[in-house]
Amino acid sequence: MRKTIRSAALVLPALCALNAQALPWTVQVRNAAGQPLADAVVAVEVGGKPQRAGAGVKAEMGQRDKQFTPQLLVIQTGTSVNFPNFDTVRHHVYSFSPIKVFETKLYSGTPAEPIVFDKPGVATLGCNIHDRMSAHIIVVDTPVFARTDAAGNARLDLPAGEHTLRLWHGSMKKDLLQSQSLAVAPAGGGQSVVVTLAD
Repeated sequence: MRKTIRSAALVLPALCALNAQALPWTVQVRNAAGQPLADAVVAVEVGGKPQRAGAGVKAEMGQRDKQFTPQLLVIQTGTSVNFPNFDTVRHHVYSFSPIKVFETKLYSGTPAEPIVFDKPGVATLGCNIHDRMSAHIIVVDTPVFARTDAAGNARLDLPAGEHTLRLWHGSMKKDLLQSQSLAVAPAGGGQSVVVTLAD
C-alpha cells in the first residue's frame, strides 16, 4: 500500500513487534512536481528525542582532483570531521554557515585538528582558492539516517512510536532541514510512503 504525504503529520504503519523491535520501511522523497529526488537526506529522531554521537566518532571529507569527496556528507551531531587534502595543490576550506563557522587556511596533507560539528543543520563548504569547489555537510541529531537512491527511495529500520522526520535536498532554496512529525504504529503489512519536499 502506498500513501502520499503532503502535510506536516505522517503515519507509517510498519511491521513492528509489541516489544518495539525495529523493522525495515521505505520512504520515497519527491519534489513539488512529483519527481523522485536522488541524494535527499532522510533522518529520523527516534522518539522525537535528539541524540548526539558518542565521543570519538569521526568522519572524513577529503579533497581530490580539486573537488570535495564526498560532496554530500551526512553525520550525527558531535562528529569530528577531518579534511585531508589528497591534491598536489593547497586548499583553503571554509564554512560561513550558522551551524559551524570555520576556516582551515592554505594547507596540504591532513590538518592536525578535526572540526567538530556540534549543532544540527546544514553546513555549506567551499575553497577560497578554487571557487568551483563546494560541498554540504548535513548534521542530524540521530544515528538513523540515509540518502535516497536514484529512484528517490531511502530504507531505514524503525520501531513503533512517535518520531521526528528530518529531510533535506540540494534543490531546496534554503539550507534548512525540513521537519515533519512521524507516528509509526505496530501494525502488520509493509508500507511504502511518499514525502513531498517543499521548495
